[in-house]
Amino acid sequence: MPDSSPDGEAVPPSRRAAREAAKRAATGATPTTPEMTPGIAPAPASATPAPAEPAATWESLITGATPVVGSGSTPPAPASAPAAPAPATPASSEAPAATEEPAPGSGFQPVPLRTPRPTQPIPVEESPADDDAWLFAAAGSGPAMPYSRGATAPSASAAPTGGRAAAASRPATDGEPPMRTTATLDDLFSGSGSTEDIGRVPPPPDKKRRRIGGWIALGIVLVILGGIAGGAYYVWTTYEDQIREVMGWEEPKDYEAGLANGQVFVTIASGDTGSPISQSLYDAGVTKTPDAFYDYLITTGQNPMFQPGVYKLQKQMTSEAALAALLEPANKQEFTAQIPEGFTLDGTLERISEGTGIPLADLQAAAADPSQYGVPVDPAIVAAGGQPLEGWLFPATYTFDPSVTAQSAIQTLVDRTVQSLDAAGVPAEDRQRILTVASIIQREARYEVDMQKVSRVIQNRLDPSNQETFGKLQMDSTAQYGYGEMHDGTVSSSEEALNDPNPWNTYYHAGMPIGPISNPGDVAIDAAMHPADGPWLYFVTVNLDTGETIFTSTYSEHLEYVDQWQQWCSENPDRGC
Repeated sequence: MPDSSPDGEAVPPSRRAAREAAKRAATGATPTTPEMTPGIAPAPASATPAPAEPAATWESLITGATPVVGSGSTPPAPASAPAAPAPATPASSEAPAATEEPAPGSGFQPVPLRTPRPTQPIPVEESPADDDAWLFAAAGSGPAMPYSRGATAPSASAAPTGGRAAAASRPATDGEPPMRTTATLDDLFSGSGSTEDIGRVPPPPDKKRRRIGGWIALGIVLVILGGIAGGAYYVWTTYEDQIREVMGWEEPKDYEAGLANGQVFVTIASGDTGSPISQSLYDAGVTKTPDAFYDYLITTGQNPMFQPGVYKLQKQMTSEAALAALLEPANKQEFTAQIPEGFTLDGTLERISEGTGIPLADLQAAAADPSQYGVPVDPAIVAAGGQPLEGWLFPATYTFDPSVTAQSAIQTLVDRTVQSLDAAGVPAEDRQRILTVASIIQREARYEVDMQKVSRVIQNRLDPSNQETFGKLQMDSTAQYGYGEMHDGTVSSSEEALNDPNPWNTYYHAGMPIGPISNPGDVAIDAAMHPADGPWLYFVTVNLDTGETIFTSTYSEHLEYVDQWQQWCSENPDRGC
């Protein structure tokens, strides 16, 4: 085998050849060829040159394209080739004859390969000698060739120090894996290197960081979605009607026919028109929207006259059906109580019972404790056997819901009285006194102008400087109330009533009666607060049909008009004199 490279430079032996040479040196074996033994002259070439063999390279040895020649049995020459004459050997040469056969087992043996050798040389790109110098450095301690039978993985201590493989591994730093020794593609193909030798091994994935990042991303998505949902909700709740109108999503304002069910009661107050009635129908569940009934009246051009009262209807009715039900007299409930002005507590409770169907006993029991309605209880009235709630049940026409109770009915009348007192500017602590004065005015006069004059008569008689009546009111209505003959159908008082010592009889007691004697209305309450100006101390109604009343300031004048009244009564004996 040639000992030079194609460029003529000496090529170092392979590691296997180096080991064989070391072994022969240790055992004293003789090289089988002159070329492999130093100091022995090579045999001269024969006269007939042998066919030229291609120069062997290191790559061809590795790949098996050129066999390794050793001292074993040499393949016989072809029969047709003449034997070459032995060259002349100088006498001083001690070298063996050129024709001497090498001893079996000595020298290099062909390296058996695991796979058949290729019949043609495989072209391998030559590498510069400098780049492959590491392959032959430290033959004794270097790593075995990939195709060597005894090849073992190179250790860190035996790593080559020259050429491309001489790049040292960089130490590991905090948080960074160590840098691997740089390898080439030749190392990968030859088996002396792996992919891990090419670069830094990527760090293992940080699962904890990835989980935290995932939660952060999820939170951001939820915040964005929440903002979108909140904005959409605000826009929808603020502009729902406009959005529905633009998008054509408007819901029908009225229920469909055939959905009517159940039973409800709707109250129509005096003076109610289409708009408040429409709201009342919606509140009771009759119509679908507050404007459905009113819009129906406008669309159809109807303007009916609604009668106050309580009407029985159904839930989920159409506006057309609701209008028909309100105009049907049979649907009007007779839960209406009309309380005349000047009625006493007993007469008022009777009217409520008649209008609502509530038992009178239940109403009388409910009226026994005025404190539950916010009315102060006067112990003197209770001790005298009177009604503490007298004067507090305002006279008017009331329409009650069918679910009305005795307590709710009485509370409604008391609330209306407080409303009238507040409208007249009556202080809360003076309510009972004003109601007492107003109750007398309500029973004694018929017209507003006369009520204001009666109020002045009461004020003049209560004046301590009065020397005509000496503080006595002398009102027949008070004597009749205390004696219990107010409702006997006459305006005149009996002698028994005038002389009865009950605390309401102003003929017997000076000053104001112990409490109200009737339930006054708005005009009487206002007159009690705002009396007319005048010196009057007396008055008498001379015509019960017309209610004509004469006011005087002296007793003599008063007697003249009393005679006129008596003349009228004699002419009209059946008119309540």
